[in-house]
Amino acid sequence: MSDDKNLKTSSEEEAVQEKSTEEITVDAIALEDLVEKTETQFSTPHDDFDWELGNGLASPYTDEEKAEYLKIYEETLSLVLEGEIVKGKVASIQSGDVVLDINYKSDGLLSLSEFRDMPDLAVGDVVDVYVEKQEDERGQLILSRRKAKLLKAWEDIVDSHQNGTIIKGTVVSKTKGGLIVDASGLETFLPGSQIDIKPIIDYDAYIGKTMEFKVVKINEIIKNAVVSHKALIESDLAEQREAIIGRLEKGQVLEGLVKNITDFGAFLDLGGVDGLLYITDISWGRISHPSEVLSLNQKINVVVLDFDENKKRISLGLKQLQPHPWEVLGEEIQAGSTVKGKIVNIEDYGAFLEIQPGVEGLIHVSEVTWSNQPVNARDYFKLGQEYDAKIVTVNREDRKMSLSVKQLTDDPWNKIEELFPVESRHTGKVKNLTPYGVFVELNEGIGGMVHISDLSWIKRFSHPSEFTKIGNDIDVVILDINKDHRKLSLGHKQVEENPWDTFETVFPVGSYHEATVVRRDDRGAIVQLPYGLEAFAPIKHIRKEDGKLANVDEALTVKVIEFNRDDKRILVSHLRYLDDIRREADETVRQEKQQVRKETNQSIKKQQAKMERSTLGELAGFDKLKQQLAADMPKPPPLKKATPPPVEEKKEEVAAVVEEKVETPTPVVEEKKEEVAAVVEEKVEMVAAAPSAEDDLKKIEGVGPKIEQLMKDGGLKTFAQVAAVEPQVIKDILLAAGNRYKMHDPTSWPLQAKMAAEGKWDELNKWQDEHKGGRM
Repeated sequence: MSDDKNLKTSSEEEAVQEKSTEEITVDAIALEDLVEKTETQFSTPHDDFDWELGNGLASPYTDEEKAEYLKIYEETLSLVLEGEIVKGKVASIQSGDVVLDINYKSDGLLSLSEFRDMPDLAVGDVVDVYVEKQEDERGQLILSRRKAKLLKAWEDIVDSHQNGTIIKGTVVSKTKGGLIVDASGLETFLPGSQIDIKPIIDYDAYIGKTMEFKVVKINEIIKNAVVSHKALIESDLAEQREAIIGRLEKGQVLEGLVKNITDFGAFLDLGGVDGLLYITDISWGRISHPSEVLSLNQKINVVVLDFDENKKRISLGLKQLQPHPWEVLGEEIQAGSTVKGKIVNIEDYGAFLEIQPGVEGLIHVSEVTWSNQPVNARDYFKLGQEYDAKIVTVNREDRKMSLSVKQLTDDPWNKIEELFPVESRHTGKVKNLTPYGVFVELNEGIGGMVHISDLSWIKRFSHPSEFTKIGNDIDVVILDINKDHRKLSLGHKQVEENPWDTFETVFPVGSYHEATVVRRDDRGAIVQLPYGLEAFAPIKHIRKEDGKLANVDEALTVKVIEFNRDDKRILVSHLRYLDDIRREADETVRQEKQQVRKETNQSIKKQQAKMERSTLGELAGFDKLKQQLAADMPKPPPLKKATPPPVEEKKEEVAAVVEEKVETPTPVVEEKKEEVAAVVEEKVEMVAAAPSAEDDLKKIEGVGPKIEQLMKDGGLKTFAQVAAVEPQVIKDILLAAGNRYKMHDPTSWPLQAKMAAEGKWDELNKWQDEHKGGRM
């Protein structure tokens, strides 16, 4: 396939070559015919001239002359370098091209489109062009007017930046933050803040305008520039400002145009220089913002208050053009007259009432109401609110006035006893709450305080907000009237009868009640008893049987340990209740043991009475048993540590005595022997166990678990044993255990142990409450 293609291509090429040869041959034949015809038709005499005749002649100029003529010719030409701007003269304009003569050996050719900005271009005009190449491949001079314009524009921009010269440009488009300006073909940036001295909002209005600018910033690398029209305006204004400030005088009245309004005042254009009209110098009356009086582009007359030539600052005043209101205040404004105005300012100590623009009076908080309750001016008054007031004092020289609202009405305290007699009942409104009570308003200007302790008979509040809120109605009873100090003592709980007369019989000391823990702190807990009554339990008295403290909302059984009717106070204890339960259990066990001992003795006596004398005489061992039983009655153990004999050993000893004495009993004696042996065995167990009984010595204030163990190791195991020794004995036991126990004082421990041994628990608990840490 490839060979066929190549063969076809070769054939085509041969055909083309043959055709070309034929055409050349035909053209040659035609050219020869044309020459022959020409020679025949246009034959002239000079055709016989021998053109070769002068070829052998020498040049008529010498080499020196040639060099001189060449030098003269070259001097007529300009020195043209590539990359520079030269001036060219329009030699001709034809067919959309412009021929320029730059006084070089060859002319330059430019397209007429590069002269669009010169519609009246004519022969002989001189223009600037940029030399791109002296000669190109065809020996032509290459020029560019566009590049010449750009380089000339950049040179003008650099000159403007360095020397402050002015350039012209046309705004061509809008961009982010400003405008794009065409400065002689080079695009520059005009920031929005540099358009004018006043803020510009509508940028579109400047598109297409030709303006003058100053260059404020250039970038040589990227050939970019930032221009400013505002700088030109400011330079003109600076000259005007100097002239205006030079003519300024204090008190001079000028006309100004409001150009800007701020929260603190307004800026006015005084014809090339700005001045500040501060808010306090706008009006004699109080205004919250200058826009209440002024508006943008408003023309007003102002007076020069002060100026600083160095800082170019001018302070202006508007209200100074009018007389001060106090100077023209009417004579009807005097002490005792009634005026009306609006609140223009509020301070902690009172409010200012404006009765005329620039004329104000102070309503002190003490002149608001007849009530002795303090008034919060910021809560009572509102800005712009209108009030009637009575003038108390007027000082025209100091321009001060004091006003009163309460003096518009009669003083209700003059008839306080008639309106609110003692023990009368009324309904008032809660006006304020403090940590110590509730302030109640009974009538306009009349109020009193309910002390926190007079809110309830049965509950104690840590703050009155737990009982009521501001604005609520409350029933009160007048308890006392202090007319001189304008004070009323009120009570709320007195509306009802005192229930503590009944509570004394319901909650006597020593009684038990179910209670719920309401709240708890480090000192103790508040518990709620039946009938809503609250009582206090010290922190150690709410410890439960497991050693943990009772939590809020937990139910406990408590014992009343103190009832104070006068102070309305009840002290309760859960710990005392547990102690009583343990003590009752111990007492029950003790009574049961005594009953068993009594029954045993009676049983022995009864059996002895039934036995015959001879038999009982033979049983002499029972006398010994009786003595032994009597000897085994509970006695205080010795001070030294003693180990009681085992129960089994005592049983065997008694049994041996009985068997030794009764060797040949009768059937009756044998039967009694078994009965007595059973009783003896039970008695022996009780006696053997008695010495090992120990008391809880931690109930003694000052004794802990470790000290208790030391005392028991020293032989003091019961309250009776502790009560029987001197404090020095206990002190010696503690000192023997180490210096760490040297700080403990056992002086009161025997006394406490004595009360415990005698079962005087209430007396012991009271003594411990009165003596902190068990110290005497």
